[in-house]
Amino acid sequence: MGEEFEEFDEEVEEKLEYRERRYEVEQRMKQKRSEEYEVLEEVFDKPTLMTIYHLMNRGVIDKLYGAVAAGKESRVYWGVSRDGKDLAVKIFLIVSAEFRKGMLTYIEGDPRFTLVKKSTRALIYTWASKEFKNLQRAYEAGVRVPKPIAIRNNVLVMEFIGEEGVPAPLVRDIELPKPKAVYEDVLENVKKLYQKAELVHGDLSEYNLMFWRGRAYMFDMSQAVSVQHPRAQEFLKRDIHNISRFFEKLGVRIRPVERVFRWIVSDVRD
Repeated sequence: MGEEFEEFDEEVEEKLEYRERRYEVEQRMKQKRSEEYEVLEEVFDKPTLMTIYHLMNRGVIDKLYGAVAAGKESRVYWGVSRDGKDLAVKIFLIVSAEFRKGMLTYIEGDPRFTLVKKSTRALIYTWASKEFKNLQRAYEAGVRVPKPIAIRNNVLVMEFIGEEGVPAPLVRDIELPKPKAVYEDVLENVKKLYQKAELVHGDLSEYNLMFWRGRAYMFDMSQAVSVQHPRAQEFLKRDIHNISRFFEKLGVRIRPVERVFRWIVSDVRD
């Protein structure tokens, strides 16, 4: 009987702690426009909520507002740090088995991620950690990406590109002032990503390039792979093709994909 009571007490204590932490996080979450934002949604399961509480307790996040972007694999929230700086808080969702297969394409073969556990939650945590590490390498190499700040489990905290909770627009959603210059700038960053960070984005297009203060920023770096990945060059050519296709539609005279590819991998322009 004693052991049963001990197990019951532990379960009650765990539930009480969860409720207390949930209440604390709720109190520190702010809704910018309550009729538009539903902050506590299915994203905030128990492990995620406890992770956010940990980041708040550490002082990484002070306030958390509503979602500013949503996709199949994640939601991005606008947050504020203790020193008043805007944050992008990306929460990776526990996704379907089909999407998990897609993740493995970019994880398996990357020498940085061996012995990856295949359980759903472990895979999501690896995916989030992979984006953080990719951002670190890219940022340190001078590639224009959001500055990574913290990672814990499925919650990634990074620099917010935009202001007052309004994210910078995608290049596809605005009229670029000098599309030719932006095209060249994006390719320079792809080259820097390859040669200095030794990474290939792997899914680069007009859908994951933000335009802010006259410059394009890459984001969504979770699928980026090491140049040692067996499919790295295939992914690089696809990235170049996607960028070329988009800017060609804007009237930019683009360079052939193969020529750009050789220039990026060998630094030879022919």
